[in-house]
Amino acid sequence: MKWSEFSIHTTEEAVEPICNILHEAGASGVVIEDPMDLVKEWGIHYGEIYQLSPDDYPEEGVRIKAYFPVNSFLAETIEEIKEAINGLLVYDFDLGHNHVQIVEVDEEDWATAWKKYYKPVKVSKSITITPTWESYTPQDGETIIELDPGMAFGTGTHPTTVLCIQALDRTIKGGERVVDVGTGSGVLSIAAAKLGAEQVLALDLDDVAVVSARQNIALNQLEAKISVKQNNLLQGVSGNYDIVVANILAEIVVQCIQDAAAILKPGGSFITSGIIKRKKQEVKDALLEGGFTINEVVEMEDWVAILAEKQ
Repeated sequence: MKWSEFSIHTTEEAVEPICNILHEAGASGVVIEDPMDLVKEWGIHYGEIYQLSPDDYPEEGVRIKAYFPVNSFLAETIEEIKEAINGLLVYDFDLGHNHVQIVEVDEEDWATAWKKYYKPVKVSKSITITPTWESYTPQDGETIIELDPGMAFGTGTHPTTVLCIQALDRTIKGGERVVDVGTGSGVLSIAAAKLGAEQVLALDLDDVAVVSARQNIALNQLEAKISVKQNNLLQGVSGNYDIVVANILAEIVVQCIQDAAAILKPGGSFITSGIIKRKKQEVKDALLEGGFTINEVVEMEDWVAILAEKQ
């Protein structure tokens, strides 16, 4: 079977929305070639557990590769993807070179080669994420999350995801009820459950994300703790929750603030990321206006996470 490799040279801040566009378009696999991965460390104690070759990475910017089966609809799909990516300019995303290349590859070539990019990664004090095919022995006090990046949505090691996991690691004490808005792969829900949350509600509007999250949750044997629903943000959600976590675009975070406040207990935590630095003040102002106190603002590369508390 022939596959088409869609490759775009862009910027770090555009990685997450572009990957979402590619997954929603039906990509069967996505690779992120970010030269920062060669030197990245997430805090003093966390970082990559493996070595990568600089030859596989662009000198600057980020290269994203996605794979689509070659069929009669491919040309139309590619044009829709390009249009959706260019539409990110409306949200002030810097697309960098925004240079797209399309090449054909054999199934055997891509089905195995991309796995070299995904190895175990320690992302917080307690959590290490590992792909399903890697054998990894946890150290004392280390909790493993297994993900299959071939399903969709990557390995959960994007800075915004890492910031949210680290915030969950600091916040969860045990027995909490959590809502994960825009769950994607389900990695934040899985992290919350493994850190001790009693019940987690994972929400995503994208049906591909719902399927992916359910598969990853089953892989980690957490079906009893985590329920996944297709839902538009927090619309129609009710109840009293201890934590709402949302790794979504800043503009969407602002839309969620009132709904998050409505379902959080007094003193409950709203953990949010997906915020590029220049949007930080906008989100902080909206949180304060929405009745939250800001406890932490943490930055990693070009991204910001905010931990707020309901007054």
